[in-house]
Amino acid sequence: MEIKIFTPFGPATLTEKNKIADFLFEHLGQYGDKREDIMKALEYALKEAASHGGFVLTGVRKDKIVGAVVVNQTGMKGYIPENILVYIAVDGGRRGEGIGKRLMKKAIEIAKGDIALHVEPDNPARHLYEQLGFTSKYLEMRLQKNNPKERPEKQKKAAKA
Repeated sequence: MEIKIFTPFGPATLTEKNKIADFLFEHLGQYGDKREDIMKALEYALKEAASHGGFVLTGVRKDKIVGAVVVNQTGMKGYIPENILVYIAVDGGRRGEGIGKRLMKKAIEIAKGDIALHVEPDNPARHLYEQLGFTSKYLEMRLQKNNPKERPEKQKKAAKA
């Protein structure tokens, strides 16, 4: 497998970005996001939007993407890691071949500073991250201001009305 590296200094073409976004959208499955959000992460990593940059890796076999990683730099250090692994996906038919592990090792090698990632508790990739030295430092909690279903005080106000 050839690993291709895309950075703000060696960016992906629009065609390559679209292929990467399509691949991630298809293979992230239940852990994925909308395609437009994936494109935003790619643009952030490649510094095509106001950002601190990052990088994108693709694993390629016979001119076909079999795995992809997107890492964004946070611009912070210490209390927040310098990098966040936004996406990693492996072709569903190629899982178990070590593709994800090779991509993760390369990402760890080229990232400048520490790396954070978010993983669902039931995601099988969690074991890979632990093997590579990632630990659970925090429980992440989110407030989604634009999603009233997630805001109990809004539910209470709506019930009183």
